[in-house]
Amino acid sequence: MSYERLKQLKPSTFKRRCGVHRETFYQMTSLLRPHLDRQGKRGGQCKLAVEDQLLVALEYWREYRSQFHIAETWGVSESTVCRIVQKVETLLLQSGKFRLPGKKQVYQKADEWTVVLVDVAETPIERPKKTTPVLQWQEKAPYPQNPTSDRPREWTNSVYCL
Repeated sequence: MSYERLKQLKPSTFKRRCGVHRETFYQMTSLLRPHLDRQGKRGGQCKLAVEDQLLVALEYWREYRSQFHIAETWGVSESTVCRIVQKVETLLLQSGKFRLPGKKQVYQKADEWTVVLVDVAETPIERPKKTTPVLQWQEKAPYPQNPTSDRPREWTNSVYCL
C-alpha cells in the first residue's frame, strides 16, 4: 500500500498499519528526505518516493516479512529492499531521535525493587476417602456366556427358519 493511499486513513488506522503515529512518520520523512531524495541528481533514480522507502523499512521491521515478499509487493528487486532498509536504519540511528534506550539505561531502572507480600497458608484439600469395595468393583456381564461360543446362551436353544 503506497503512501498516497495511507494519507486517507484515520490516525488510529494509520498507526495500526505503519506502527508509528502520523506525526512520527512525518518527522522520519523530513529527516530522511535530504539523504534519500535523488531527483535531479546523476545516477540511478529510485522508483519509490521517500515516504514509500520508509514504509518499506517499517514493513520489514514490523511485519517480519522476507525481503523477497516485500520486493514483490512494491515492484522492486530484493537487493533494492535490502539497500533501502539498511539506509533508512542507518540514517534514523545516526540522527539519535529514534533510538531505543541502551542496555545500561534499561539495567539502571531494573535496580529498583518492588516488594509484594502474599499471605499463603497451606490447607489440606477435602476429598472423600476411597474404600476398597469401590476400588475393586467390576461390572458384571449382562448375561452369562458359554466359554466355547461367542454368542449368548439364549441364541443356542433357538431355531430360526427362513
